[in-house]
Amino acid sequence: MTLLMKSLRIFANQCRNCTTKSTPSIEFTASTVNIDGRKFSRDKWTNVTPNILKHLNRNLHLKPGHPLCLLRENIISFMYKSFPNRAGNPIFSIYDRLDPIVTTKKNFDSLLIPDDHPSRKPSDCYYLNKDFILRGHTSAHQEELIASGLDSFVVMGDVYRRDEIDASHFPVFHQAEGVRLFAKHQIFDDEKQSAELFEDGKRTPLKQEYHTEITSKKLQHDLKTCLTKLVHHLFGTDVETRWTETYFPFTHPSFELEVKFQDKWLELLGCGVIEQQILYNAGVPDKVGWAFGLGLERIAMRLYEIPDIRLFWSNDTGFLSQFEGATPDKKIKYKAVSQYPQCFNDVSFWLPEGGINPSDLYEIVRGVGGDIVEQVRLVDEFVHPKNKKRSQCYRIIYRHMERTLNQAEVNEVHKRIEGQLTSELGVTIR
Repeated sequence: MTLLMKSLRIFANQCRNCTTKSTPSIEFTASTVNIDGRKFSRDKWTNVTPNILKHLNRNLHLKPGHPLCLLRENIISFMYKSFPNRAGNPIFSIYDRLDPIVTTKKNFDSLLIPDDHPSRKPSDCYYLNKDFILRGHTSAHQEELIASGLDSFVVMGDVYRRDEIDASHFPVFHQAEGVRLFAKHQIFDDEKQSAELFEDGKRTPLKQEYHTEITSKKLQHDLKTCLTKLVHHLFGTDVETRWTETYFPFTHPSFELEVKFQDKWLELLGCGVIEQQILYNAGVPDKVGWAFGLGLERIAMRLYEIPDIRLFWSNDTGFLSQFEGATPDKKIKYKAVSQYPQCFNDVSFWLPEGGINPSDLYEIVRGVGGDIVEQVRLVDEFVHPKNKKRSQCYRIIYRHMERTLNQAEVNEVHKRIEGQLTSELGVTIR
């Protein structure tokens, strides 16, 4: 397949997810999951729910006047202005409408994620079946875009992960991934320099076995310079930052960038030097590169001082009007329109033999309670001294973002949650 044909296919995939529909057409049958006319055969891996699928096509990062859209535009503006070519045009391509339904090969294998890696477990992500998944990161498109001939690009979109429930976690959020590749003459632009990109060496904490030490150092310097400038662009030059070393299967060396916020260090993004094997597999053996990934909600919550991640999904005009008509670089501090009271109920139960996975419990609570569930946390557990049965108690906190809940309707939702926990997880309500 020629590079032109590959680029056209990617463009078609990008347009495919560009839709004005607020919710997709979803149908679950005994053997299939049907989404907008696409049929996926169900198997033992299938764990996606209608409650999750209804978030498809919302595309908050493309919605004018939405804080995630403002942040998206701000990041794009920075990348365009910071990386022009000789003609003054931006070198980065933007892909923000790619289909969030991807193959497991793209989501995991193309990024060298091992078979036993925790991120592959059904407790961590949403499977349509063994072969298809709701992408867990925008990096799922990396290999395909590189193979199409792109050297510099940013992918933005919705990603899906089974996670805990609190004010800063939601099963759907948005990511931005940036990738930049370099040929030898771009890394070593001094014609007198005789350094080489590659060597048959050893992997160390500072470099990959395929890279010379100077190649790795130059890539790390370019990457960190780019991201430090991006953070200063978003938060101001007086923000405190620090780099920490970490591990990702798809980059080495790998780093996280943290910022000081309210006297605490907060992880803002992850990045690193792209594993050379990924470039080999994509048909680009003669280049090297770096990549980064960041969560839009995490940045927007700090940037606009938004206290609850569920607000991003709200249609409340009191929330959205605060961002309507704003420019991407405008400094906005979110002001709470009103604070609706919490309701909370505890659910206590005896565990079945072998216990339960908390992610399964969160998914049931989320599936029944939807967005009125603000937080779920374990508040007590013990072992019966005689029969040795284990007991747990979870506190479920309910709060609607747009109106006051009454205890009667909360009790009804809570009763349905108890029923689902009993039938699906085999617990015995105490």
